[in-house]
Amino acid sequence: MMNTLTCSIIQTKLFWEDKEANLKMLEAKINSIKEKTAIVILPEMFSTGFSMQPEKFAETMEGNCVSWMKKIAAKNKIILTGSLMIKENNQYYNRLIWMLPNEQYGYYNKRHCFSYANEDKHYKAGNRRLITSVNGWKINVQICYDLRFPVWARQNIANKNDAPEYDVLINVANWPERRNFAWKTLLTARAIENQCYVIGVNRVGEDGNNIFYSGDSMVINALGETLYHKINDEDIFTITLQKEHLQEVRNKFPFLADADKFSIE
Repeated sequence: MMNTLTCSIIQTKLFWEDKEANLKMLEAKINSIKEKTAIVILPEMFSTGFSMQPEKFAETMEGNCVSWMKKIAAKNKIILTGSLMIKENNQYYNRLIWMLPNEQYGYYNKRHCFSYANEDKHYKAGNRRLITSVNGWKINVQICYDLRFPVWARQNIANKNDAPEYDVLINVANWPERRNFAWKTLLTARAIENQCYVIGVNRVGEDGNNIFYSGDSMVINALGETLYHKINDEDIFTITLQKEHLQEVRNKFPFLADADKFSIE
């Protein structure tokens, strides 16, 4: 088990519904990272922006975008993650891919489709979480609107002496600037209530629907303290998380043991 975990955040503008331009731009940004990092995190729908045209832009898991992720992860010896439009069994998903450097992968289909923008009319909701492990760190991944639903992120501990389900919550997003107060508040709340690190990675700039994004990508520790926060500007930021911090917080404040027991349908 490693006591540290290094992650890199890419807060960026996206070319609207232009996969080739986005992949080229993101490849250059990833290649520019000089620090040794385990995970590189891209925003939601990083190849297109938050588009409701999956019929036109979605690919299969054998498509160019997933192949690109395999190539970049292998070349840079990183775990690469972010969400894409994916077509599978005649359904469309807003799917986060967790791509390992050996070309193996896991995935998570967005549970809460954003009905306010009709996402639920174009994409099928997922029904299972993905909690993965990296060097002894357990990582839970979510997509944008999932952040508003705390039960889906909640550490579900059956017995008082059980270990927490995860250590880091990652949320990749296209979260508009007009609701950035909710974004920042909910990221902080998820960190405090789950006694975990939270990494929120959002895009910046304006999309094809004239919606503006301020980024506000953040890293928050288990006490709810902000370790990183970037507004409006594009940025590439690498941070090393400390397992000692989690252990100290959880030992000093064993609040998770008193949490309500629940099940999700």
